[in-house]
Amino acid sequence: MNDWFSVEKIDNQTYVICENKHWEETRCYLLLGSQKAILIDTGLGIANIKAVVDSITELPVMVVTTHVHWDHIGGHSLFDNIAVHELEEPWLNGKFPLPLSVVKANLTRESFDAPRDFDIEKYYVFQGEPQIILHDGDYFDLGERLVKVIHTPGHSPGHCCFYEPDRKYLYSGDLIYKGCLYVNYLSTDPLLFYDSIRKIRKLSVDRIFPGHHAINIPTSIIGDIEEALWQLEQNGRLHHGSGVHSYEDFSIAL
Repeated sequence: MNDWFSVEKIDNQTYVICENKHWEETRCYLLLGSQKAILIDTGLGIANIKAVVDSITELPVMVVTTHVHWDHIGGHSLFDNIAVHELEEPWLNGKFPLPLSVVKANLTRESFDAPRDFDIEKYYVFQGEPQIILHDGDYFDLGERLVKVIHTPGHSPGHCCFYEPDRKYLYSGDLIYKGCLYVNYLSTDPLLFYDSIRKIRKLSVDRIFPGHHAINIPTSIIGDIEEALWQLEQNGRLHHGSGVHSYEDFSIAL
């Protein structure tokens, strides 16, 4: 297996696949049921994530996408069954919102120890037709394991979190993590981001599994982010251009 990835076991049916050698520190999650599996995001596309997945399970695997940003769809081309929210189906299918030159500049913004066979000149952003379109409230039945789709726009129009009611696991993508929360792109919406945090706050969550950085984060961070956004709204600063606002475990770039 390529040593680009590291794998941690969350429980007997759940794995996190990490790209710790890159400044993005992306996290993808493999969820196993009794009949099938889902892979939440496919990372940067620097190395073959499918080889890692195949080393863990022989179950049929569907890729479900938190959102169509380059660092979450890098390995999509390696899989035959891909799901994406309806609002970002055009981004996956020919209308990705960033030029390749910008993506490559982001990818190499900080130096990293790339695999020997990685060639930045051959790097591309996956474009293709998804097999499944996600909608808010959809469920995946993996066989004795249910996963719910929760549409959480703000970071991007079709951003989704995935929630397991039985385990009370929340896979939060780029909505919640320790680090800088980016709500300053043209395709972001600070007010929708705030609405999505309030939506997630209503869930019963025992563990949060984010799309980047530390995976052992307190569930109290949801309330902390909500409070920060509330204060920004009250102060008239919950809008693009108001800058980067820093807090104990996170910052919010607007």
